Amino acid sequence: MDRLRYNPGDRHLNWQIALFSILGFWLLYVLIVTLRAYVLAFPAQGDMALRRGVVTAIGVMVTILLWQLLRRFDGKSLGVRIVVAALLAAPAALLVAAANYYAFHVLVPCNCDEVRPDIFGNGPDPTITMEIASVAIDRYFFLVAWCAVYLALGFAGDVGRAERRASDFARAAQAAELRALRYQVNPHFLFNTLNSLSALVMRGRPAEAEAMIMNLSNFYRTSLSDDPGEDVPLRDEISLQRLYLDIEMIRFPERLSVKVDLPDDLASAAVPSLILQPLVENAIKHGVSQTNKPVTIGITASREGGNLILVVQDNGHAKTKPPSENDHGIGLANVRDRLAARFGDVARLETRVDENGFSVKLTLPLDTRND
Repeated sequence: MDRLRYNPGDRHLNWQIALFSILGFWLLYVLIVTLRAYVLAFPAQGDMALRRGVVTAIGVMVTILLWQLLRRFDGKSLGVRIVVAALLAAPAALLVAAANYYAFHVLVPCNCDEVRPDIFGNGPDPTITMEIASVAIDRYFFLVAWCAVYLALGFAGDVGRAERRASDFARAAQAAELRALRYQVNPHFLFNTLNSLSALVMRGRPAEAEAMIMNLSNFYRTSLSDDPGEDVPLRDEISLQRLYLDIEMIRFPERLSVKVDLPDDLASAAVPSLILQPLVENAIKHGVSQTNKPVTIGITASREGGNLILVVQDNGHAKTKPPSENDHGIGLANVRDRLAARFGDVARLETRVDENGFSVKLTLPLDTRND
């Protein structure tokens, strides 16, 4: 569950994405301004490109500083982040404008503006303050545009992280549900087994008591050690049910017989662990313990298109009374809920009552990845 814990650092936009967005914006700025200077045939293109490179480098550093300030508010609401971005972009724009003035007028004075009066105007030269303010306004909207991209990327990241956390919690909830359903084994089985074990000891039948103890130990060790979220080969699932039925056959030596039909090509098919347990338990409870006549419990597997068909059937019900699905209580509901949690609408459980007894048919996707 450690991966589900929220890490406050996760709310920050990946630094590589942020840095690439900054470099991309300023590269776009250089390309546009250079193209404009070329189209308007400004003089001293090489000199202007060098100065433009200095301004761009300073602009990148200023924008990185702006990013470091903005990311302090990444955990705040979107409205707060928009206001902060709008406010912080103003001093950042002034810094870039001041760097622009320094590069073009102080570092080595440039007289480019005097060459094209039709472009730059015929009025008196603007003051330093006015020129910096004019450039700052342009750069302000440029930086606000980058802030908008940053906020959009951050918001998209927040949504993605929220979706991933929701998905993690959904998977954890599903795993917990599967675990709870799988461990919902009928406690009467253990009570009845211990009672039968006590009776065997009292009657002086140690060999049968020892066999029951070994089967019981193997059954619980196997059933409790498997991960409930993992599938198991069908052969292992049926082997586990044989352990269970071997225990019950000691309780009902004259009444219970078992028939298993598992084709070799389906032995490795993956099925949810203990998916057959409630069905076999119901067959014992309703088909064997309620009659004094011999009962056969059958477990069969078959292929139907791309689906695996599992049937658990007993002929004991027909010797007592016609059952209804409600008679089987939590057992069928357990299996149905597990199938729904694991496969959704793809899997289904069906029951049938006829002169041959009561049968439960499971249909689930055929998965032979264990081959």
